[in-house]
Amino acid sequence: MNKKLLNLSALCAVGVLALTACSSSGSGSGDSKDSGKASGPVTLKFVAADYGDSAANSSTAYWGDVVKGFNATNPDIKIDLQVVNWNDIDKQVKTMIQSGNMPDILQTGGYADKVTDKLLYPAADVLSPATQANFIDTFAKAGQVGGTQYGIPFVSSARAFFYNKAIFAQAGITSAPKTWDDLKADAAAIKAKVPGVTPYALPLGPEEAQGESLMWELGNGGGYQDASGKYTLNSQADIDTFSWLKANLVDPGLTYANPATTDRKTAFADFGAGKTAMLNGHPSLIQKAKDGKVDYAATAIPGKTGPLKSTLGVADWMMAFNKNGHKDQIKKFLDYAYNTQNTLKFDELYNLMPVTKDTLATMSGDAKHADLKPFFDLLPTATFYPLGDTSWDNVSAEIKKSGGTAVSGDPAKVLGDLQKRAEAAAADK
Repeated sequence: MNKKLLNLSALCAVGVLALTACSSSGSGSGDSKDSGKASGPVTLKFVAADYGDSAANSSTAYWGDVVKGFNATNPDIKIDLQVVNWNDIDKQVKTMIQSGNMPDILQTGGYADKVTDKLLYPAADVLSPATQANFIDTFAKAGQVGGTQYGIPFVSSARAFFYNKAIFAQAGITSAPKTWDDLKADAAAIKAKVPGVTPYALPLGPEEAQGESLMWELGNGGGYQDASGKYTLNSQADIDTFSWLKANLVDPGLTYANPATTDRKTAFADFGAGKTAMLNGHPSLIQKAKDGKVDYAATAIPGKTGPLKSTLGVADWMMAFNKNGHKDQIKKFLDYAYNTQNTLKFDELYNLMPVTKDTLATMSGDAKHADLKPFFDLLPTATFYPLGDTSWDNVSAEIKKSGGTAVSGDPAKVLGDLQKRAEAAAADK
């Protein structure tokens, strides 16, 4: 999904329009001068991230076609399109906001900080009821702050468990593990019978420690926050999870010697080269496995007592700024941009996962997307990072820096220190 989701970071990885209310009817907390109407032609400034990795597949061409189709029936609404690469978009948008030159619509990786600054419309103000209802429920909920949806999902990714079928056969393993104990037994068999292969890839390095950690924590009923939104990084469930990993995978040598310094890109490369037998991954790993001629399968991630019922989901977002007062025009454009033809084209172009129910149904029923079936099955029940919490970016950065050391040191101490930093970040937001 985008460079963040494609590198996936995160495919892992979908678009919610973060919108802060500022209509004359009083919905939301945005600019009260907005009437949602304008006389004469209107120009919408639209800034979008580039999901391509070359001029040949730049998102500029995709959005250019969308704008052309939209203008065919809406000639009085012009779109000033700017497509910016992922390395620069956050910096450029920050400059736009600081200078007061806000876009009307932005498609990028995060929205919560802009809600805090009351810059966005609520999604309900800039989407028709039909368009808003078409989002997969878990993704729409992930776009909420304080119970109101501001983030509009754009593209998504989910995580599944990958395993090398040839290595499993060499080790005499006939089925995928469903529990942690199954995984441990399979890893031990692989170590004994297939020397030179890392049985399970556990990447807890700074690239994405927060992702691998959460997938394991979900398998034991843990996670980063409780139902009230309070951080629970050192819950007993999470401490027990890292204690299990340390005692059952790290200490017996069934994974990398130092997971805290091992990044996801290393684990993915090893799987594509046939050097590791099992790992958690997102859809981009499919092509890497095919390129390496790896006979693989993907299924639900093993949990402590059974497969995860809810896996990690990742999304990119759309959002609408309220400063220029173009609510009605934004709604027309977004309703068009989110039609099935457009969303299907984008998801297929970049091998990303859908965020809308109709596109999910279309892709699920198409044989050419059979490789993605395990991910399609997991999307509707995905669990997300606490994206609506403006302290999350700081907390995530702390997990990336030191979370992986919980499998080499004292899990209770490492997670306890992280909890203190998370509470401090929450108090300071």
